[in-house]
Parts: sequence; structure tokens; C-alpha cells
Amino acid sequence: DEITNNQKLVEILINRNSDALKGIRQDYRTLYGQDLLHVLANIHRKNPVARLAYLRMCEKQDRDAEIINYSLCGGCLNVNTLIEVACTRTSAELWCIKQAYRSRYNSDVEQDVARKISGGFKEILPAVFKSCRNYNGRVDMSMAMCDAKTLYEAIESEKTIDQKTIISLLSQRNSGQVKAILVSYKQLYGHEFSKSLKRSKCGQFGKELRIAIRCMQNPEKFFAKQLRMRTADSREILIRTVATQSEIDINDINKAFAAKTGSSLENLARREFNKDKNNIVASI
Repeated sequence: DEITNNQKLVEILINRNSDALKGIRQDYRTLYGQDLLHVLANIHRKNPVARLAYLRMCEKQDRDAEIINYSLCGGCLNVNTLIEVACTRTSAELWCIKQAYRSRYNSDVEQDVARKISGGFKEILPAVFKSCRNYNGRVDMSMAMCDAKTLYEAIESEKTIDQKTIISLLSQRNSGQVKAILVSYKQLYGHEFSKSLKRSKCGQFGKELRIAIRCMQNPEKFFAKQLRMRTADSREILIRTVATQSEIDINDINKAFAAKTGSSLENLARREFNKDKNNIVASI
């Protein structure tokens, strides 16, 4: 029957890497004149395992554009998901995501994020998305040292921090350059920039910038923390993490998760999904 066939289809797709999935999608269209992604689109909201297959088969930029849009407009604003996408993708990837978002939704992701959210993230996240305009694939360590000093002065020179300078810098440096700045900051001042943001004068802006910065520096710890939280969308977080990170740093995430919980992502998957499906998710 249709349900059984769908489940078999999903099981086949789950156990393939991204290159194999592209080939399967192309062959399916050739044989049956139908986009396999559309088949999955009809069932992925009701079937969590199909959701995993759907996200893995999507082109990465289309997948992330959809994740952002759903986080903004899906009925419940999800800032953590926006942080996840903005701060764990490279500048080259963010550029592609922005183009895909505009193509799919006829809108600008920076403007939509700024319009929908509040607090420090209202400035921080659009600045991160804007930074991809400056992507050239190179890292300048001399510039990183200068920028690290600029960050230090933005926090230390006045009674309150210079948010404008920090946001301006964040929006003008690509992801690789930002990481180089953070390395330079520690070399110059003996501690992480994120530690400076813990000072009371940094306020709520400092707390939120610290979350974004730490996510950029240690994405595996950010994902692991999200997975430890027991929320209404815990299952979606697990699915999204497996779908987006299975071929990147899922082992590092697993280690970070185990360090805090004494358990593995495989065990988490077995708890989250019922018995006849858990092996599919856990195997990824």
C-alpha cells in the first residue's frame, strides 16, 4: 500500500549520502517524470523520518532557506534555529542561502530577520548574513590583529560598550576572518572575546552576542546544547541536526553531547522515535 511504499522509499533514501541522493533524484525524474522531492514534500510534515529524507535530499541552500522561513513564519518564532543557520554556515554558504531565500520567497532574509526578531539579535543576525558579501576565500591575519584591537577598545574604552562598532565589524568580515579575529583576540589579551562579553556593562546585547560568537567558534557545542533541551520541537531539532550535519561534524556533536549527558545521539534517537523507526534515524 501507499504507506508501506512510502516507508520503503524513505528507508532507501535515509541510507545514502548527498551525492547518491542527487543521482537517485535525477534517475527518478527520468524514469517516472516526477520530482522525488515533491513526493517527499507531500508526506514530510506528517512523517518525521520522511522529514529527515526530505531535508537530506534538498539542495543545501534551498533547505536552509526553508528552515529560516519556517523559523520566522511557521507560527512560532524560533531564534535558536536562526542562530544555528547564520552562525554555523560559511560565508559562501550564507551567500547561496540568501539567493535561494530571495528566489523562493521574493524577500530579503536580512530584512525579514530584522523585522521579526527583537533585542540584540535584531542587529547581530542580519550583520552575520550581510557579512557574506565580503567573502573572497582569504583570511588576513594582520587585519585580524587590528580588528581584535578594535573589538577590545569597543568594550573597554567607555563605560558602555560600542555596539555600533562591533556590529559594523561583524557585518564587514567573512566567517573565516571573524574566526581569525577571535583567535587573535585571545593571543593578544589572554582570554576569549566571549569572556569579555560576560561583563555587566555588556548587558543583554553582550549575552546575545556571546551566544552567536560561541556558536561560530564551537558549533558542535551549540548543537549538543540544543539537543539536550527538552522542548516541544526536540524531535525537529534532532532531525534537522542529523540532516544538516551528518556529513560535516556529527561525530563532534555526538562527543559534545556525550560529554554533558553520558549518553549518545543514537540513544537520543531511540528515545525520540518509536521502535519501528528508530534504527533508521539512529544509523545516520
